[in-house]
Amino acid sequence: MPNIILKPIGKVHNPIGKKRWEGWESVVSEIILSPRYEEALEGIEEYSHLLILFWISRTPARSRGRRLKIHPKSRPDLPLVGIFATRTQYRPNPIGLTQVQLLKRRKNILRVKGLDALNGTPVLDIKPISPRTEMPPKIRVPEWYHRLWKKPCR
Repeated sequence: MPNIILKPIGKVHNPIGKKRWEGWESVVSEIILSPRYEEALEGIEEYSHLLILFWISRTPARSRGRRLKIHPKSRPDLPLVGIFATRTQYRPNPIGLTQVQLLKRRKNILRVKGLDALNGTPVLDIKPISPRTEMPPKIRVPEWYHRLWKKPCR
């Protein structure tokens, strides 16, 4: 397979400096894009929600893709499942994807709510939410997913 080279388009700015398990939905962040992409943001403020792709840069390279199965959120009461069946950061390619609420755009800066990325995280891409494709009428999740959100983590 060919090597893939990704270049960040910006970075995350927020007060979160270390990993946390919960509470991301209330975090307000700024995504500061390179000024050269300001024009590429024209019209984005007409959307209420965006998808943010980012590089989970603080996951040590030695941890990436080593474990193929985990307990979701490190909870032993949940089943051991493949990493691709979870949202873990310990992936072969630590690419994060989060749906956020767009609060404001100012030039090359987006103010968003709900981004689960640490301060300084490199941003790879931004896509507006498309209700037609990102919001299927019926979604199926495994039974353990419901248990995950009933019992508080750590």
